[in-house]
Amino acid sequence: MKNLTKSLIICILSLLIFGAKATTPFEIQSPDQKISFSIQTDGSLSYSVRHQNQAVVEWSKLGITCNGDTWDKQLIINLGSVQLHDTIWTPVYGERDRIRDQYNESIISITKENRKNPVLQLVVRVYNSGIAFRYKFAANENGGPYLHIINESTEFNFQENTKAWFTARAQSLHQLLPLKNWSDESDRPLTLELPNGLFACLAEAEMVNYARTKFRLNPTKENSIQCSIYGDVDEIAPFHSPWRVILVAEKAKDLLANNALILNLNPPCAIKDPSWIKPGKVMREVTLSTSGAKKLVDFAVARNIKYIHFDAGWYGFENDYLADATTVTVDPRRNPKGDLDLQEAIQYAHSKGVGVFLYVNQRALAAQLDTILPLYQKWGVAGIKFGFVQVGSHRWTTWLHEAVKKCARYHLMVDIHDEYRPTGFSRTYPNLMTQEGIRGNEEMPDATNNTILPFTRFVAGAADYTFCYFFRKELGHPTRHIQNTSAHQLALPVIYYSPLQWMYWYDKPEDYQNEPELAFWDVLPTSWNDTKVIQGEIGKYITVARKNQSDWFVGSITNTEARELKVPLDFLESGKKYEATLYFDDPNVSTRTHVGITKQKVDSKTVLNVKLQASGGQAILIKPID
Repeated sequence: MKNLTKSLIICILSLLIFGAKATTPFEIQSPDQKISFSIQTDGSLSYSVRHQNQAVVEWSKLGITCNGDTWDKQLIINLGSVQLHDTIWTPVYGERDRIRDQYNESIISITKENRKNPVLQLVVRVYNSGIAFRYKFAANENGGPYLHIINESTEFNFQENTKAWFTARAQSLHQLLPLKNWSDESDRPLTLELPNGLFACLAEAEMVNYARTKFRLNPTKENSIQCSIYGDVDEIAPFHSPWRVILVAEKAKDLLANNALILNLNPPCAIKDPSWIKPGKVMREVTLSTSGAKKLVDFAVARNIKYIHFDAGWYGFENDYLADATTVTVDPRRNPKGDLDLQEAIQYAHSKGVGVFLYVNQRALAAQLDTILPLYQKWGVAGIKFGFVQVGSHRWTTWLHEAVKKCARYHLMVDIHDEYRPTGFSRTYPNLMTQEGIRGNEEMPDATNNTILPFTRFVAGAADYTFCYFFRKELGHPTRHIQNTSAHQLALPVIYYSPLQWMYWYDKPEDYQNEPELAFWDVLPTSWNDTKVIQGEIGKYITVARKNQSDWFVGSITNTEARELKVPLDFLESGKKYEATLYFDDPNVSTRTHVGITKQKVDSKTVLNVKLQASGGQAILIKPID
């Protein structure tokens, strides 16, 4: 009630104080009053962000270049009222089954000194976990104007000694760098460590018909980052840019805990009846043969895997412009015999309650999309994995999201691979289940990479990491193999959220030899009722707990250093008793994967002493005792 009263006071004051030419800063606070967004103009427009009076973003320039206007000088602003919004919505699936969308919003009208009517607006939202703003062009009485956007002047100025977790590409490794001498632009989200101890993350939301933004160093200002747009944007008003997002946290773990902000900045679900959208685990069929498919289906049933996936090669060489994704013509390099009867495989899978995903390269998607979608629905396909998509340009960004919408009409789920990174579109079209945009397990990254990703890539949303398990040096893969322990691998699908989890990526059914610890993956869900980020430091370690119905799943991993963690179980219901099954690395265990298993009684007052080997981890299943 206190926060609401203050919001109403701010609303009244803003209406009384601010007229056509505001030069003193105007402040919008978060509902909990910890984060403030200030804006001012002295002919140009600038903003700053503070957290409990500590600097997050110093005074930084705003502006956008459209139709020859830079919108960064000779500006007059008219400040609208501050409105409090507070709702709760239920996602189709997710890391939580209830998401609160609470923020204070103001819409600021901007004109130039030689014009009478506002043609540009800045929409600002201030949340308890960060801020977001976007540029909006209003329509006029003539049904326009046409818009040609070539640049944004948006800056993010930071204090000296700020460091950023830089990565040039979505699938590259991260490096912790000062804000100087970058080799390239940085992909988003971009997580920063501030000298005052705070953490920030620059991100993008609702980027569906625009050009992708990366971040570059300002060539003339130290400690300053600029938006860098990939090419021009041509649209018709009314039109708005994507949200520019700055998440703010006192602890690094809270960046991941508050990542629902990206979803909140997107429109609600546009699919009238999304009941056909079913999360689950997926396994790739590597032989592209009928017999191999049936063997995999049987393995999927035994291991509680919901889908099998036919990867590149089922309709020929994917990069051949003549490859036809309406026919089954197996690439002889994948299976020289070409003995895949896809219809028989799909029917067999359906008879066992298993769905089927098909991989399709964008070359075929762009040429045949309107043909293959009704065809795949007729075949009984559950979803499509888009391969080698073009990302960045206005044209291909718009095409890609329109393709996801078309897939929804035919009840087809989607997994987008390669460089695409999410900006929250899955809230609006939840048939976009997951996407790559990550240095995944197929590239065999080390444990340090794995302890960076939760605080960087996963702030943006779900990621298809393609988990492996048996692809190990000691199991006959000496040159290219998993760099982490078995328990580390077991814990990753708990820590790394994706409603479709591709499991056993390089593995085959015959690799399995009754390893008892894989009972954990057998019962592991991919959608959750609640999520708690217990602890973590970027590049060092992390512990995440997730709830599905009455059970809790906990994952802890460390980097290449051994460490001991204290894991409190205070997220459990007070007064109830539970049994915890712990899966941990133990070199003394005789099985080839060296995973120890133990059980113990726990409750909400229990603090587990978790000992992690270098590059190791621990997975825990906690079930209530009836």
